[in-house]
Amino acid sequence: MENHRLVRPEHLNHYGFLFGGYLLMWVDEVAWLAASESYPDCKFVTVGMDQVAFKKSVGEGTILRFRSERIEIGNTSVTYDVRVSHQGTEIFSTCVTLVRVNDEGTKEPLPKN
Repeated sequence: MENHRLVRPEHLNHYGFLFGGYLLMWVDEVAWLAASESYPDCKFVTVGMDQVAFKKSVGEGTILRFRSERIEIGNTSVTYDVRVSHQGTEIFSTCVTLVRVNDEGTKEPLPKN
């Protein structure tokens, strides 16, 4: 799955660069969207990211490209590799693991595809 985001003034810190928290939120959202498309009748919550290392700063007006790829399927969880780039240069990557839950927040098995 591919998605894009525009870095706007409200996303910037006092130095004029993207706050890392916004990038993490967008990465989480992209992984959730991918899981929700793969398993449309399931509810997911994020349980972890394997690492957080920002490789390059970005400023206002930058268009970020997000690519997610499913890399692992467990009994109740699914993991996506998410890569963020700008003009072909990768600025961030991580693996996001989401778990399927029911209305009470209890883990449930993924449906068989």
